[in-house]
Formats: sequence, structure tokens, C-alpha cells
Amino acid sequence: MSRVGKNPIPLPAGVEVKASAAEINVKGPLGSLKIAAHPAVAVKVEGQNILCERVAGVENASAMWGTVRANLNNMVIGVSKGFEKKLTLVGVGYRAQAQGDAVNLTLGFSHPVAHKMPAGVKVETPSQTEIVIKGMDKQQVGQVAAEIRAYRSPEPYKGKGVRYVDEVVVLKETKKK
Repeated sequence: MSRVGKNPIPLPAGVEVKASAAEINVKGPLGSLKIAAHPAVAVKVEGQNILCERVAGVENASAMWGTVRANLNNMVIGVSKGFEKKLTLVGVGYRAQAQGDAVNLTLGFSHPVAHKMPAGVKVETPSQTEIVIKGMDKQQVGQVAAEIRAYRSPEPYKGKGVRYVDEVVVLKETKKK
């Protein structure tokens, strides 16, 4: 069984954490995030570390212990450094262009696709075939990247579509006569 919850979360310079019975606020140079406190896990701030402890006698405290600790760690990293996902477009004529809080995609459909970014997520297009999604909420950045990829996921014969930069697409062999 994993004991992720045992490890303390170190606080970088400039990051403040306020833990109450109802919610936990994390404030840093990039902004602030908050999460509802779970009744099965007690969160304490001691010096420059955050400690998570199981509450005795509460059902599924062991399961939520590591989850709450991982979510808090992601919040601390998010408000100090931020998260980013990189996508690449593979295919003739596939293009992306960032305009304000939206990204315009040309993916071989009869119409262009405009994907609006939620609050707290920024998009950049260093080139026409690259998309960089940045934000401080790890879940939100990953969700936006998955939504953009879902418009045209990589197909298995030529590998055309929107894919993550580190994604490996295994190509199938074509049909033989």
C-alpha cells in the first residue's frame, strides 16, 4: 500500500497556506487556489511544510490521505511554477492560431474550430503546428488539452491528428490485397 500521505509538502518562498475546517487556501506568485477540506484528513502547516494526517475512526481515511496530499502538492506547484501541456498537430493543412482567450483550429473539417479557454488557462501557439496550454490548476490544464485533442485524435494508419508532444502513436499495417 502506498504511503504518499506521509511525505511532507515543502513550501517554496512566496507561497502561503491557510487551512481551516471548511477549506484550504494556497496563495502564491501566480495566484491563489482553494479546495474543500476533506473530513477524513487533517491538514496542518508547520513551519515551511504542510502535513496531512488521517483522522482516526473515519471511513476511507486511508484512501483520502494520499489523495488530499497529492492535490495539495499540485496546488503548491501550480501557484509557484504553474503547469503546461504541449500539443502538436500532425497532418497536411492542420493549423492552430491563438487569438485572445481562444484557439482557432483548422483540422480538415469543412469549418474552422474555435475552442474558448476557461478562466485561469492561457494558450500560446509558438508555431502553426504547436499548442502550449498553461495554467496553475493541473486538472483544468489537462482537461483543456484533452478537449482540444478530442477534436481530431490521432488515427492509427497515418498518425494524423492532434497529439501530446510525448505521445507515441502506434501505426497499424494497411490492408493487403
